[in-house]
Amino acid sequence: MFMAKKTYVCRKCRRFTTEKECPICKTANLSASWKGLVVINDPQDSEIAKILEITVPGKYALFVD
Repeated sequence: MFMAKKTYVCRKCRRFTTEKECPICKTANLSASWKGLVVINDPQDSEIAKILEITVPGKYALFVD
């Protein structure tokens, strides 16, 4: 039987994770409540990444509750 992993969002950097702590900022301050999704592939050349202060490629929430 396949069990889907629960997805969380880091409240500090807004990165999605299935782990118990954020892989970017190493905090355990996670939330399951979020809105909006942005995928950043190339943060150095992305205007959105600069506005959101994202420096590492990945999936991020726009708002975390």
